Amino acid sequence: MQKLILLPFLIIILYSCASKKADRLDDYVFKKKSDKAEYLKSYDNALKLWKVHFKEEDIITSYGTAHILIAGQKNAEPLVLLHGMDASSTMWYPNIEALAKKHRIYAIDFLMEPGKSISCGETLNKTDVITWYSEIFDHFDLKKVKVVGASRGGWVGTLLATQENSRITKLVLLSPAQTFESIDNKRKALPALMLKLFPNERKLNKTLKAFSYYPEKIDTLYKQQFYLANKSAKSNSSMLQMTPFSKEDLKNLNIPVLVLVGDHDVINSEDSLEKAKELLPKSKAEEIKNAGHFLTIDQAKLVNKKIMDFLN
Repeated sequence: MQKLILLPFLIIILYSCASKKADRLDDYVFKKKSDKAEYLKSYDNALKLWKVHFKEEDIITSYGTAHILIAGQKNAEPLVLLHGMDASSTMWYPNIEALAKKHRIYAIDFLMEPGKSISCGETLNKTDVITWYSEIFDHFDLKKVKVVGASRGGWVGTLLATQENSRITKLVLLSPAQTFESIDNKRKALPALMLKLFPNERKLNKTLKAFSYYPEKIDTLYKQQFYLANKSAKSNSSMLQMTPFSKEDLKNLNIPVLVLVGDHDVINSEDSLEKAKELLPKSKAEEIKNAGHFLTIDQAKLVNKKIMDFLN
């Protein structure tokens, strides 16, 4: 009876947080409201690149509102997509058609970055991140799930998979950031930092050339959204929590793991692939030719095939 009495108050607290989402979004992610409006318009424009039927869903969590893009048949196996830094779930536009053919897709916008998820707080620690995704999995009743994570999303996927009683049955890591080792070539990755600090079109193009082997393949709609994510959003300290995983953690990750790294990646080197092969008990690690950090765009067709072959 006591639990039943307290339940409405808990619901009110959660919805109170969600009701302030416009202000919270300005407080914790964007520099000002006009930036938010411009970015969200660019997000919706980039969604036009998704060549599949999808729906958008917002769910209330203990840390704010989680925004999820859902595609694929309802009765298909669930597949969670975790995007890279400042990329949002729209980044999967070159891959979503292939991935949604045999899976029910749940593409989740990370809470602390530009996107449509809304934070009630300023920073999530590792425990908070684990709890937040667990609440999302609970909402959709995802007891067993496959995960594809790109860049920061790869690190998050590894974090979730290394937990006791993890629900992840297969894991795909696409140029995972800070997962096996620290950033390989800090000098070549520097344009991304400069874009964040002093955003302009010239620095955007320089960043895309550093992170993509074929920057001309990046669609204009997505390029605009990516630029606004860097131009309009505040910096946060969540990147500092992303330290490489220990040998023990990786050796205990006893599920099938596919690791794909571009041969021109500025975040990972051949050492990353060697560590994956050495430390992950059930890993398959491959280098993708003529691809940078944005390998899902640089070599979309090949990457899609390798992912689907692995998952199926």
